[in-house]
Amino acid sequence: MFLGKKARGGREKNADIKGNHQAGDRMRPGVESDTVKEQAGSDMVILLQNWKSRVKRYKIYRAFLNVALAAGCMALVGMLYYYVDSSIPSIINIRAGAPESLRLDLPAKGEIVSVSDRGESNIPQGAVEIDLSKPVTLKAAMESSYQMQVKLFGFLHFKNIEIQVIEDQELIPVGAPIGIYVKTNGVLVVGTGEFQGGDGVSYSPGKYILKSGDYIRKINGEAVTEKDDFISRVEECGGNEILLEIERDGELMEVEITPVQNAAGDYKIGVWVRDNAQGVGTMTYIDSRGNFGALGHGITDVDTSTLMHMEGGTLYQTDIVDIQKGTAGNPGEMTGMIIYSDDRILGDITDNSTRGIFGVCNSKALEMGVREPLPIGLKQEIELGMAQILCTVDGSTRFYDVEITALHLDHDNVNRGIELTVTDPDLLSLTGGIVQGMSGSPIIQNGKFIGAVTHVLVQDSRKGYGIFIENMLEH
Repeated sequence: MFLGKKARGGREKNADIKGNHQAGDRMRPGVESDTVKEQAGSDMVILLQNWKSRVKRYKIYRAFLNVALAAGCMALVGMLYYYVDSSIPSIINIRAGAPESLRLDLPAKGEIVSVSDRGESNIPQGAVEIDLSKPVTLKAAMESSYQMQVKLFGFLHFKNIEIQVIEDQELIPVGAPIGIYVKTNGVLVVGTGEFQGGDGVSYSPGKYILKSGDYIRKINGEAVTEKDDFISRVEECGGNEILLEIERDGELMEVEITPVQNAAGDYKIGVWVRDNAQGVGTMTYIDSRGNFGALGHGITDVDTSTLMHMEGGTLYQTDIVDIQKGTAGNPGEMTGMIIYSDDRILGDITDNSTRGIFGVCNSKALEMGVREPLPIGLKQEIELGMAQILCTVDGSTRFYDVEITALHLDHDNVNRGIELTVTDPDLLSLTGGIVQGMSGSPIIQNGKFIGAVTHVLVQDSRKGYGIFIENMLEH
């Protein structure tokens, strides 16, 4: 019994001694100091690494914020520049001898100088300064021409404005549908393509020599104006090289092409050609001299999207036979029936420009000018708000209400200076808004003729664009 108890007690004692020995090791000063230093060093390294990482992230964030701030400032300056530039027209028309009000509401000043034949001003520098943040009234004689130097905030030179003195005039608004036939000046190249020769191989002799938009004026030195005539001359060449005189980008040049026989044995050069264009639009006005303006934009080729070079054209009386209403993403269209007979001719088209088509009316066309002439309204006189357009969609020519929502006095696209929205419930019911064929419909506001409809917004057929009437008269 004793031995057993002693043995158990000894084991317990040894256990106590061992535990006390370990506790003693932890309490030794030298061991504790080394362990703390090592731990502190490790912690310091980690702190330094974290600090460097945070500094690096901070620099990246700061650089990103600086770039974002710079980009934002540049965007703001760009938007301000665009706003100011579009708010200040490069050309201002004023009527001779009549006071014209101009309100730009811009933080800028303008200095008026008179321009002589030698390009020198006879007005002393600084003699005529205008505060463009306030309404301005201008009055000039017909024989005078001016320039206005615009300075933002009174010291930063921005742009020069040409002030043109024009003769006041009145126009008869028409708004009636017209059929249009235009003959190209030469044969228009629509595109090139391949055909299969008699040997089964594909050929395209005209590729890389002719391109879309070229006008073929001569073949082997002889003038060509008709598409069928040109095709016949190519087929009759006998496989010999032909010399073509073409107009490209306003320049004349000569090119050589060797036709190849197709599978049917006819000689071809692999080009698609056109010699005319037809369509339906709206007559805008008739002036006091019996001239007309229509469309408000030029006639472009449907395939090349280029303004057609016109040899001549004819205006025809037409009737609207069908209307496809415009919907979101799908512009509507008015379909007219054109009968190409002499008794339906309305006049000759003499000019096809970016501002519309223009020409001379005959007696039948003059009968369409049944309304009283209206004075033109210059762009600085137009107000945002209610206006009317004159058009024919149901067999009768009448006015429909629209709202002018924005004005771009110096827009890059001359045909989109006026933004408008159709508000008339009758027109919305008939057409859904603006549809193809309404181009040229007169825009009237406050008893003045201010412009013509030119485009429809594809996403919303209620909305569209118009050209200032003064721009249309500058053709």
